[in-house]
Amino acid sequence: MDIAEPLLAACKARFAAVDALLPPAAPPAEGLRLDAATADGTQVTGVLQRHRLGPGDVSTLWSAADTWQLFPYFGDTGTEGLDLLLRALRGLLDGEATGDDSACAVVWPSRDAEAIRAFLDHGLVPLGALGVRTAPPPPPDPAVDVRRAGPDDFAVALELATATFDYTGLVAAPRRANTADLLAPALREALGAAEPPVWLAEDGGAVQAMAHCAWIDATAGSAAAELLPPGRWGYVNNVVTAPGERGGGFGRALMARVHQELRTGGATGTYLYYNPTNPLASVFWHRQGYRPLWTTWEVRPAGALR
Repeated sequence: MDIAEPLLAACKARFAAVDALLPPAAPPAEGLRLDAATADGTQVTGVLQRHRLGPGDVSTLWSAADTWQLFPYFGDTGTEGLDLLLRALRGLLDGEATGDDSACAVVWPSRDAEAIRAFLDHGLVPLGALGVRTAPPPPPDPAVDVRRAGPDDFAVALELATATFDYTGLVAAPRRANTADLLAPALREALGAAEPPVWLAEDGGAVQAMAHCAWIDATAGSAAAELLPPGRWGYVNNVVTAPGERGGGFGRALMARVHQELRTGGATGTYLYYNPTNPLASVFWHRQGYRPLWTTWEVRPAGALR
């Protein structure tokens, strides 16, 4: 979809000024176009996409089943421009049937304070964040045994992975009843890979924490390149400590080893998604050297948008 070149250029300039780690703003994808104009006549544009998921889609673990996602282009108009686009979205939703399992969402640079004001004014909250870490890894903790996982660890790994969503179901997106079934295929595949990207921390032979990771290449034209600087990135997909062992240092020791392994494998840096509303994750990951690059602002259900 085409928008005025000056508006795209202004959005690229906004990203560059807000955060030096951000890649340039991508041209808009296909979708329903929303247009508005500020008090001084400056045009702002949004592209709206609607995503519907079925009960067997793994994305339902973190996403509503019916999501209206807005891609705003408001250049240097700041809070006013984004406010106008969110008002336009609110007006469009007045003619739609929005169910309970629905959301409005915008993924936006975390450091754009003017945008945050508009999001809050319209009832959106920061439910997700993409955090990045580029620092050298700390030395491993020799007091904790960390090893790569294999196919024989599937049962304990799935139990731990499911425990993540038991907790985030309280503090972020609602938990799905079929969580374990949705997680199982990708976890089984990872455990059976030639280079299994899953690590376990043990204490006396008992598994206390798990990290499920992957490799992501941010190359020109790729989806990852719209979110990350160019390079090979280690993706920290799911990290969990056994509920009764949280705060005991297993997660910290596990990630020291994981960060070392990923750096040795050629990682430009590492990234992950976490919930800012999670009182455990939001503290833990910042202490591990991560900081937010993108934030997903949401309101659920979609009809609650102000």
